Amino acid sequence: MLQHRFVNSIPVDIEDNVLYISIPFCTAIHKCVCGCGKEVVTPLSPTDWQLTFDGKTVSLYPSIGNWNFDCKSHYFINKSKIEYARKWNDVEVEKGRRKDTRSKEEFNSSQKPKERKSFWRKVNFGIGLKRKK
Repeated sequence: MLQHRFVNSIPVDIEDNVLYISIPFCTAIHKCVCGCGKEVVTPLSPTDWQLTFDGKTVSLYPSIGNWNFDCKSHYFINKSKIEYARKWNDVEVEKGRRKDTRSKEEFNSSQKPKERKSFWRKVNFGIGLKRKK
């Protein structure tokens, strides 16, 4: 079972089997569960990972795929337990990356403030008047 620790900032020394969660920095970090010793950083955001804390356990969604590591481990953290998932091939990894990029672009474009037209601009537009420059 993976332990979790809520911290203000990420410690220098990351322990095995501990998920460090920094709410101020919207980040969670742990050592790869395969035992390779690499640090796995999971940013918490609407387009990255979502963290669930039920008062006792933590879950991260979606799965964690360490495609850039030699181990290429793939797993879920669900209720503080590691659930291993099948490894993805290169085509699946690339498809997943493209999907992530599209999701981020769509989210970011939906967050742009919309131009608000004044009442008189709406009235002028409605009756076909154009503003002189």
